[in-house]
Amino acid sequence: MKQFSPSCERNKEPILALLREIFTAPGLVLEIGSGSGQHAVHFARGLPHLAWQPTDIAENLPSIAAWRAEVGLANLREPLVLDLFADDWPVKQTQAVVCINTIHIVSWQGVERLFAGAGRVLAPGGILYVYGPYRYADRPLEPSNEDFDRWLKARDPASGVRLFEDVSRLAGQNGLVLAGDRAMPANNRSIWWQKG
Repeated sequence: MKQFSPSCERNKEPILALLREIFTAPGLVLEIGSGSGQHAVHFARGLPHLAWQPTDIAENLPSIAAWRAEVGLANLREPLVLDLFADDWPVKQTQAVVCINTIHIVSWQGVERLFAGAGRVLAPGGILYVYGPYRYADRPLEPSNEDFDRWLKARDPASGVRLFEDVSRLAGQNGLVLAGDRAMPANNRSIWWQKG
C-alpha cells in the first residue's frame, strides 16, 4: 500500500529548505502529483503554519493515505483525486500550488492544464512552485539530463525534459510572473511564479 520513492527521499530536504523561504505566510498549499505521499508528510511536518492538501490520480491515493495515517499530522489533509485533464479541480482557491517531478512526466497538454488550473485557483499573490529538470535555450542540457530525457521519451514519447522558456511563457499566459529560478542538487531546478 505504502509506496517508497528514492528520489523523494533524496530531494525532500533541499526542497523543504527552499519552501521555508518562499512560503512564509500561513495558508493552504495544493500539491499536484503527490505520488507516494512522502513529500506531503515531510513538508506538512516541516511547515506547520501551512495546511497541506495532497492530490493525485485515484490509483496513487492509497499510498498517500497510508503515509498520512502513519504520522497523524493535523495540517496534512486527506488526499483528493485531481486529474489535470478534468475541468473541475477539487480545490477552488489556494495560496500556493506545488508540483514536483511532474512536468517532464505528463504530456505537454498536461503541462498546459497545470498552468491554466494554477492560474485559476491561486489567490492574488499566490505562488506556483515547480521542481525538476529543465533545458534552457542559451545553454546545453547537462549529460545526466540528456540521458534522462532519452529514457523518458523511450518510455512515453509525449514526456521529456521541458524547455524553461516554453514553460515560463505558459505561466505568463495564465497571469503568473517569474519570481525565482534556483539550481538544485542533481541538475534539477526550483522555479516559482507569483500570481499578479
